[in-house]
Amino acid sequence: MEAVHPTAGWEKVGDRFYRKTQLYTAVFDQDLDLDNYIVAGAPYGGAIAIYRDEQKLQAFRAAKSKPSIDIYSCAGKLLKSIAWDKGSIKGLGWSEDEKLLVVSYDGTVRCYLDLQGDFTQFSLGQAAEDFGVQSCKFYDTGMVALLSNNSLISVSSYDEPRPKQLASPPEGEVHAWTIISPSYTLSRSVEVLLSIGQTIYVVDATECEDRFLDIGPFTHISVSPNGKFAALYAADGRAHVITADFQSRLSEHDSKSKIPPKYLQWCGNDAVVIAWDDEVNVVGPRNAVAQYFYDGRIHVIPDHDGVRLITNDVCDFIQRVPDMSEEVFRFGTESPASILLDAVEQLENQSPKADDDIQLIRGNLVEAVDTCVAAAGQEFNIHWQKQLLKAASFGKSVLDIYNSDDFVDMCETLRVLNAVRYYEIGLPLSYDQYQRLTPEGLIQRLINRHEYLLALRVAGYLRLPTDRIYVHWASAKVRMGSEDDESICRMVVEKLAGKPGISFEAIAHAAYDEGRGRLATELLNHEPRAGRQVPLLLSMEEDEIALDKAIESGDSDLMFFVLLHLKKKLPLASFFRVINARPAATALVESSASLEGDNALLKDLYYQDDRRVDGAGVFVRESLRQPDARTAGDKLVLAAKLMADSRDNAFELGALKEAANLLRMQEAFDRDFSDTFTGLSVNETLFKLIRLGYHNKAKKIQSEFKVPEKVAWWIRLRALVAKRDWNEVEEISKSRKSPISWEPFFNQTLQAGNQRLAAVFIPKCTNLEAGATITMYEKCGMRVKAAEEAVRIRDAETWVRLLEAAGKTTVEGREIERIGATVFKK
Repeated sequence: MEAVHPTAGWEKVGDRFYRKTQLYTAVFDQDLDLDNYIVAGAPYGGAIAIYRDEQKLQAFRAAKSKPSIDIYSCAGKLLKSIAWDKGSIKGLGWSEDEKLLVVSYDGTVRCYLDLQGDFTQFSLGQAAEDFGVQSCKFYDTGMVALLSNNSLISVSSYDEPRPKQLASPPEGEVHAWTIISPSYTLSRSVEVLLSIGQTIYVVDATECEDRFLDIGPFTHISVSPNGKFAALYAADGRAHVITADFQSRLSEHDSKSKIPPKYLQWCGNDAVVIAWDDEVNVVGPRNAVAQYFYDGRIHVIPDHDGVRLITNDVCDFIQRVPDMSEEVFRFGTESPASILLDAVEQLENQSPKADDDIQLIRGNLVEAVDTCVAAAGQEFNIHWQKQLLKAASFGKSVLDIYNSDDFVDMCETLRVLNAVRYYEIGLPLSYDQYQRLTPEGLIQRLINRHEYLLALRVAGYLRLPTDRIYVHWASAKVRMGSEDDESICRMVVEKLAGKPGISFEAIAHAAYDEGRGRLATELLNHEPRAGRQVPLLLSMEEDEIALDKAIESGDSDLMFFVLLHLKKKLPLASFFRVINARPAATALVESSASLEGDNALLKDLYYQDDRRVDGAGVFVRESLRQPDARTAGDKLVLAAKLMADSRDNAFELGALKEAANLLRMQEAFDRDFSDTFTGLSVNETLFKLIRLGYHNKAKKIQSEFKVPEKVAWWIRLRALVAKRDWNEVEEISKSRKSPISWEPFFNQTLQAGNQRLAAVFIPKCTNLEAGATITMYEKCGMRVKAAEEAVRIRDAETWVRLLEAAGKTTVEGREIERIGATVFKK
């Protein structure tokens, strides 16, 4: 390809240059007359959707009976043909991430994903159904629809569509309208500009304002990409540019055309493109105009930094010449960058003038290198990209110190851009568009076009993750592959083996959506994250496999999620059959039901699994929580019935029967006496009866529940002491023998403060250590008796201590001295 000088395509518009770059030729077949089609293009050099203009449909119905929306690349490659069956199309547009939006007359919106036939669908609401959609405008993430009654319906997100009606505009014919994206409005809500009558109305979510213009009506309205300016084309052929807040009129251009244009769009933020069937005018400030003429019908597709022009034959891109390109290439310039470019040309010609050029710009060499690198990114022509990068390389080789990061990044970026601009791919991104789209966004566009090999090479070259590329390839393979399930599964697994971050769940989901359930299940076996496997298995109704996967993961939350799903879905008996074969699931259900107090579930679970003891335990726990004895007793009877047939639980069965019997007797006591017995143990009941004086009832309890004699004596002693029934205690002291010995009687009565009675039991205490009785008498305050014991066992030391404690001059002291005088002679 012969290298034409870059300025050959430049046109001066006022004090700035604009250039037209031919991106592709022979775009569409000659038998496809674009004059009969509605055309919508995605931003960032994206795909083009065409649909036959319904106003001209009758003449062409025979040629193509079934209507369709055809999606092409900018180079004219057919990417997808989507059959359309929803009636009249009133809106055709694209989101920023290349989703195709199609709006029908009744307000149905289809959002086509990935340039394929898959779509999500939503409605604009009852008002759209009642009045019908007239036209639509789209922005990066949302859209606005104009209804036949002038109502405006806004959707701010295609992922979560919530149609909202904006403020009501006045009645009257809407000659033209457009929107300002929420990104550029103070309210952060979409704003709509409507041409009604002679003026413009601005409508947002809450109000409708008249801007009081008197130069309408307007056949076209367009807002600049940065949201700061608005272009208005009036019915008299004049184009006006004003600020978007309608405070200032900036310029006016008279097209002198009686025919209204087909398009009014912005070319960047500095010029307006007015296009008729075969003529394009680029209008800049102060009425400056550049004109371009074509052989066929033109369609204009706006982008952030220019416009694409589509005809049957060519795809062109018009943009303002970037500052760095103008600095390098403009005729007559003597900028350091242009001299550096000249120097590398002299170097290629082996001319000594190259060194003279370098010396001339030595002080500005860093600036010259940076400018050449930046200008290289703005060129579509590969020859001039190379020349500019050669110049930059030559310049930085002369410098002692230069950071080459920008140079390296630009080389990488241009290799990527040239690869995707190739006509087979058809993504004619400018450098600025690439910066906005991001490398990740570009890879996604390549994936959507099924250009997997190029996507992998670009990702590898830019050191980006490749997992989503492989997943998308595999998902497409399971959707469209004609091989059997086993072959496809083996092929996918082999291809993705060892690749990091691969989500087999996404691939399995694609297989399931395609109706290949067995393949989906096989693919899920290769998904390492159980949290990804389980939800899809449940949606596929592979419930038991999902439960097994959750159990294998060891994640109790995931197991609980599956169990809740199964419990809601299955009859209880089926649910228990599923979990009984899985001890971990059973344990989780059991612990959860216990924590939540779901006794009904526990009873059913234990009954189904023939766990009689556990089932009886539930009744026992319920019994303990009952406020009245009768109900509690009934619960225990039910618990006993559960274990009645088991030989291994004789002890538990006996205990249950005794507990029920006790409750029955306590209920009678509650009824007969003015006190409460329910809830007391056998010993506590016995204690309370003795304390209250019902000794016969106590004997009956002792006999009924076979309370051991020793235990009964202990309880009787504590009860009598507690009620201070000293007469009864003293009566007991007359007994010959105590099963619990007599020390407890001494200790209990002494602790209760009755030293006299306590002393009665001291002589009855046998098997005591030597001197123990001395201490016992002392505790009762009986030093004389203690001294007698000391004398009896001939413990002189203790006798002396007692004597000194009592005092020799006291009566007690003299008695102690008398007792010991005969034994302990001085």
